[in-house]
Amino acid sequence: MEIGIDSFAATVKGVSAMDRMGFLLDEIEMADTSGLDVFGIGEHHRGDYLDSAPAVILAAAAARTKSIRLTSAVTVLGAADPVRVFQEFATLDLISRGRAEIVVGRGSSIEAYPLFGLDLNDYDALSEEKLELLLALRDETNVTWSGRFRAPLDGQGVYPRPAQPKMPIWLGVGGTPQSFARAGILGLPLMVAIIGGEFRRFRSLVNLYREAGARAGHAPEALRVGIHALGFVAETDREAEDRYFPGWQAMFTKIGLERGWAPSTRAQFDNLVRPGGAFLVGDPDTVAAKIRQTSEDLGGIDRLTFQMSSAASDQPAMLRSIEMLGREVKPRLSA
Repeated sequence: MEIGIDSFAATVKGVSAMDRMGFLLDEIEMADTSGLDVFGIGEHHRGDYLDSAPAVILAAAAARTKSIRLTSAVTVLGAADPVRVFQEFATLDLISRGRAEIVVGRGSSIEAYPLFGLDLNDYDALSEEKLELLLALRDETNVTWSGRFRAPLDGQGVYPRPAQPKMPIWLGVGGTPQSFARAGILGLPLMVAIIGGEFRRFRSLVNLYREAGARAGHAPEALRVGIHALGFVAETDREAEDRYFPGWQAMFTKIGLERGWAPSTRAQFDNLVRPGGAFLVGDPDTVAAKIRQTSEDLGGIDRLTFQMSSAASDQPAMLRSIEMLGREVKPRLSA
């Protein structure tokens, strides 16, 4: 199983944007030297995050790393030009010598759509059409294509081409059966964002993905399953919980106010940290055991990425958590 980290480059009170970006690059470098497999950068277009241009951040990280795979998490494809997305990540693939990936999705935040002059009534259609074009661009240099939301292509070449013969494109999904089935039909690896509840409640949706992929004729090894979850590692369970909770509470209370949710509480957090809950927070033994149980609950998973941005205000603790994830948790999974 591949283990990695996703970051939304959350801003930190009292830390300049320049310093926070520098800290983020330090985190990616630590992930690389600690033996983690992948680091993802999200995409948001709002003042509390610095990740509006993930490919630029990943390119800077490519120059400071050697082995770790570098991906978006996720690219809000419905609000982007697939040609430009492909060019940016193909360029990243060349800079990183074949380590680039893309996770595309609709995004849980909608601010990108009005920002780029798009109608939210076209939300679903935009995503479907643009994914079709992105996959065509990956598979062919000269594409002939037409659609509703972009000028047609009449066979002109799209460059540069990536180092990898087929740069990986994952489909990021939330909780709708249609999204899981669509990923299976297309034969794309699946990245499931689970930020609450229990992991096992997604088993039927993961099964739907695999069944749809099999009916479409895709080999089982092509139908990879990844999980994006909130987590943090420290020397003890209590230390991990106490370091992670304040940032999580602040982040989700703010999001909740925007979406009409009640403020986040310690009781909610403790419920999600317990066995069966969707948070991977604890010491290395606790976290490794929960990852193994998660894989069993979902019928086997191929990749798990940790969302740690809630703890970004404590940079030394963040770096230590990343190091422990690579040097202590990951080896326990292969023991």
